[in-house]
Amino acid sequence: MATAEQVQRLKTSWIWLAILGVISLIGGILALANPFAATLAAVFLAGWTFLLFGVLQIVQAFSVKGWPGFLWSLLLGVITAVVGVSLLTNPTAGAISLTMLVAILFLVLGVVKLMYAFSLRPVSGWGFVALSGVISILLGIMILSDFPWSATAVLGILLAVELLSNGVFLLVVALGLRKA
Repeated sequence: MATAEQVQRLKTSWIWLAILGVISLIGGILALANPFAATLAAVFLAGWTFLLFGVLQIVQAFSVKGWPGFLWSLLLGVITAVVGVSLLTNPTAGAISLTMLVAILFLVLGVVKLMYAFSLRPVSGWGFVALSGVISILLGIMILSDFPWSATAVLGILLAVELLSNGVFLLVVALGLRKA
């Protein structure tokens, strides 16, 4: 439960959330306007994230003396850093690989959602879960049906949708805090 002081700080912080929301909306609109550039931005973001995680994992592996998991931790760090470097040095191939991964993820999630929906069948609302599963499967099929050309835009469009939904969420919360 929030204290009165925490609630007051939240009320006065609404403007920062609103600014972040507007920035996110602008980013989403720009990503929709140029999905290829947004796809490359997503690949570079993923590349730097993998590289940073890999380096930190390597540092962590060497920081614990005599740890039985040293070799596995080191191997994980090296592989992750190599993936990051690969994405950064060849972003086009990275976009293709990540798009294939997204398509497969949509297909697998769709099947799992359908299985989950049918296990919920007597429960009200199971049809919405099934519909979500069908949509995920259709998205995966759509991406694969235009592969590898879909790699030029899919990640950018997904990034745009995330930025737009994040912007709306932040603005709604900011306006709610302003009225509180």
